[in-house]
Amino acid sequence: MKRSFLLVLNSLPLFLLLGLAACGPNKENSDKPLPRIAIAGLGIESSTFSPALTHEEAFHAKTGDSIFTSYPFLDSSDAPLRQRANWVPTLIGKSLPGGTVTREAYESLVKQTLDALKKNAPYDGLFFDIHGAMSVVGLEDPEGDFIVRIREALGNDVLISTSMDLHGNVSWRLAENTDLITCYRMAPHEDAMESKERAVSNLLDRLESGKGKPGYKAWIPVPVLLPGEKTSTRIEPAKSIYAAVEPATRQPGIIDAAIWVGYAWADEPRNHAVVMVTGDDKDAVTRTAEQLAQSFWKARADFEFVAPTGTLKESLDKALVSKKHPFFISDSGDNPTAGGAGDVTWTLREILARPEFKTEKGPSLIYASIPGPELVEEALAVGVGGKVDANVGAKVDARYAPPVRLVGTVEAIERGDKNAEVEVVVKVGSVHVIVTKKRKPYHLESDFTSLGLNPRKTDIVVVKIGYLVPELYDMRADWLLALTPGGVDQDLERLGYKHIKRPMFPLDKDMKDPDLSAQLVPASDKR
Repeated sequence: MKRSFLLVLNSLPLFLLLGLAACGPNKENSDKPLPRIAIAGLGIESSTFSPALTHEEAFHAKTGDSIFTSYPFLDSSDAPLRQRANWVPTLIGKSLPGGTVTREAYESLVKQTLDALKKNAPYDGLFFDIHGAMSVVGLEDPEGDFIVRIREALGNDVLISTSMDLHGNVSWRLAENTDLITCYRMAPHEDAMESKERAVSNLLDRLESGKGKPGYKAWIPVPVLLPGEKTSTRIEPAKSIYAAVEPATRQPGIIDAAIWVGYAWADEPRNHAVVMVTGDDKDAVTRTAEQLAQSFWKARADFEFVAPTGTLKESLDKALVSKKHPFFISDSGDNPTAGGAGDVTWTLREILARPEFKTEKGPSLIYASIPGPELVEEALAVGVGGKVDANVGAKVDARYAPPVRLVGTVEAIERGDKNAEVEVVVKVGSVHVIVTKKRKPYHLESDFTSLGLNPRKTDIVVVKIGYLVPELYDMRADWLLALTPGGVDQDLERLGYKHIKRPMFPLDKDMKDPDLSAQLVPASDKR
């Protein structure tokens, strides 16, 4: 009897054991100590088709209480979720999408995280906040490696809840070592913070109820690899496929359900779509996972670009005759929000060669943006109104075009941006070129207006981006997605995959239907 009692005690969560120790026979449940929950994670999309490398400073790592500012639902000490646990924030690093992460950067950030986790252990739970599409030099499946090392440090009893981008990748190893897992249900990611909050709520609910790890985790790889620009939830079929996810989670016995599109611009075996469902009812979990997987597979040939597409020439030709302004053009092949180097000059070179933009009387065009640290230094020296003559771009990725020589007038200089550090507007003919010290994506109207530019009153706005994020999308009068070259080329067949699993749609268009039966992943403490 004594031995059985000890076994029962040993299986209880840490915060329940502490509660038993602290409570006398008349203590009420409300006096239970709160669970101890750590926060950790690294996030980046890494294109292995870009020559760029990502270094540690790009992650802008936060440690300690500064981490709370990343989560509005935890930022205030009186926030309901904040009050339900004793939180131990360790390290969170989030980088702009970019090239492969150096091994030195990865090992340094992981070591810092593990050291902080070990120092403050033990825990009842961990909120593991990752993107899921990180590539690291010489390492396959970094997120899987990361969570295994966390398990080695903290043990298998800690309840881990993982939040991810739907463009992340879920390997079997990651699925094994997490307990609860979810991802965004919208692209663009307007529900990013909602998804992270859901991951935290699921974790708290399972700890507070004493249910702990889910009884079942179903994992289904779906051999489809598509760019985000073809799987936006703004349009069908992704709109309906993802609309079915939330209702599926309301079934008895289901905790959460998720569909990952995967990340198309990395050449690794784990890169493909995945469905996962977690819960305590085996039949409901497996059936739901298989239904979601089948819905994705059956619609594979129906996915289309979220906007009309064309070559850059076709896009500029249409924009020049259009009466709808601003006319947005996505320079999609070098999109820094998807992992492009951000300094491919091919599109800018083509624009500046067009006769329509040679004089100030031509159609107004904003180009956002191109890194050019040499020009930035020159602009800082001459000031606003001064003349500059310097090369920009193609320091990292010169495969498609060499650096562009910009000769023009400095119209604005802004310092202090987190990503760009310094931004300069150079007027060349009728084109306003935004030149940055370091690469920066342009998402917000204020990104332009802070530089004295008015995109709403501009004829054509060319942005290094794929699908337009919400604020740009709402601003556009018309829009074309230009199929330009770069490390995140929308024409996947031009990329030359060597390591993804084949067959894979759409690279293998006539492949046979795959086996989409649910595979049950062992619990993290029962492998």
